[in-house]
Amino acid sequence: MSVNIVAFGNERDVLSEDSQQSSLMWSYLRRSALISEIDSSPSAEHARSPVTTEYQACVFGNVRLVVHDCPLWDIFDSDWYTSRSLIGGADIIVIKYSVNDKTSFQDLKDSYVPMIKKALNHCSVPVIISAVGARKNAVPCTCPLCTLDRRSCVTTSEGAQLAKEFGATYLELHALNDFYIQKYFGGVLEYFMIQSLNQKSSEKMKKKKKTQKCHRVQPPQLEQPEKMPILKGEASHYDSDLHNLLFCCQCADVAFYSEDSSKVVEAHKVILCSVSHVFMLLFDVKSPADIHDPSILRTAQNLFAVEAGAGPPAPRGMPPCSVPVRVVVKDSVFCSCLSDILHFIYSGAFQWDRLEEDIKKKLKDSEKTEHVLEKVKCILKTPGKLNNLRDCRSHQIKRLYNTSLRLFFNTPVLADVIFTIQGATVPAHRAVLVARCEVMAAMFNEYLYTDSCCPASILQAMSLLICAEMYQVMRLQHICELYIITQLQSMPSRELASTSLSIVSLLKKAKFHNSDCLSTWLLHFIATNYLIFSQKPEFQDLSVEERNFVEMHRWPSNLYLKQLAEYRNYIHSQKCHCTVM
Repeated sequence: MSVNIVAFGNERDVLSEDSQQSSLMWSYLRRSALISEIDSSPSAEHARSPVTTEYQACVFGNVRLVVHDCPLWDIFDSDWYTSRSLIGGADIIVIKYSVNDKTSFQDLKDSYVPMIKKALNHCSVPVIISAVGARKNAVPCTCPLCTLDRRSCVTTSEGAQLAKEFGATYLELHALNDFYIQKYFGGVLEYFMIQSLNQKSSEKMKKKKKTQKCHRVQPPQLEQPEKMPILKGEASHYDSDLHNLLFCCQCADVAFYSEDSSKVVEAHKVILCSVSHVFMLLFDVKSPADIHDPSILRTAQNLFAVEAGAGPPAPRGMPPCSVPVRVVVKDSVFCSCLSDILHFIYSGAFQWDRLEEDIKKKLKDSEKTEHVLEKVKCILKTPGKLNNLRDCRSHQIKRLYNTSLRLFFNTPVLADVIFTIQGATVPAHRAVLVARCEVMAAMFNEYLYTDSCCPASILQAMSLLICAEMYQVMRLQHICELYIITQLQSMPSRELASTSLSIVSLLKKAKFHNSDCLSTWLLHFIATNYLIFSQKPEFQDLSVEERNFVEMHRWPSNLYLKQLAEYRNYIHSQKCHCTVM
């Protein structure tokens, strides 16, 4: 038997100087007296996913314990299928956060807890919400210009209220020491482990109960249906698409110049503003009153200057927005490294060590290198938060594109193209459209901006699949295929028999729009559920070729049904009571 635990969230204290702070789950595995044979080496499946860590161990002697620790909430934005699979296979879910990170707690409460609730779909899986750390009750600054959040700590009542709304168990762990880990957190976790094992043992005993059999003649053996074809997804090209946009410079609307008026590099407002509040100030996306952080305002004023109307006149017939905004970089050392810095930003802004190495090689001066890196940290600074190197090296910055760029989806902010669709207007950004899709102005779905998609229904997923095939966004097509397959697989037989959804119609659309994997899977699905679909009127809409395939691969087979009829006749003739049937 085994117990699967899935842990979400980052409990590390952003205000702590200890960069080697252990995670909650790893601390429990190392300290608990019930845990043995710990193996933290990543499996082949999870080696491809840097946002999850898998631990394997033994608990209660011989029970296999598997722990998936996911410190980043990115997995819900970038890989919906994997996050749903993890939750679906969990016996216990642990949600953890730092009491000193109010922003992350608010994101957890507003965005990710509803996603977990939806994925659980009323399943009775125990959930533990753990508030980790000691609250830093420092004396607040009295300066009237200081905008630091004086309520940056998450209170006990806020955590308890979240647990109450979720139906979860709430724990406060002031420190990751023996008392809080072994006796407090460990005691609750082990209680739920025992409950899970008892439930599994009960279900196993029910399956072991055998019905009486007639000894002289055995009923025919029903073979398992043929395995469904496996649908493989396509890897994300999100970061590389945006990085390539910097190389081609297509649709660039910003041109950076040095103080001697020589052009350095071109870029795109929407990408820069998705990364930095400094660029939001620079391009009037936000005002100083919106940001409430004087240090960001100082960085924008000291580092850059926008020269209004300094660019060349727009060609005839082109809108003025197509002329790049001229931005002068006041710092000459920073300007010499601007190309490397933009490559860092366009690559997702998480390869800090590589940026540091590139600047060291270019400048060959430790003081100048430190000066440039400090400026980059100021550009990436979050309002109201301390600016330190550990944040820049952490994976938290990797969320820039698939969360921040979403702010510009379906809004007129920085939009340079507007499409009219059945009377409704859709503002968009040419840079994003060109980077993400080979057919210009093809897709208006949020997927282009976030690299993630969660359809609301099977019909919506099929409509999106048709659009994705039309404009050759292959990964989106595979995501829709996986969604349709997952939803149909989870449908009980009774619901499948009564649903008004036409599976044959889905099959026809999948074939027409070149979704070979989905159409093959749907044919197998109809054949495997032959007794249900053969009674539906839509079954007659299958082509001769499709009908022949279904009849050949149907389950249960004609041979089995014939043998079953002969067995029933025999039992009836012997006047025996069949306890199996």
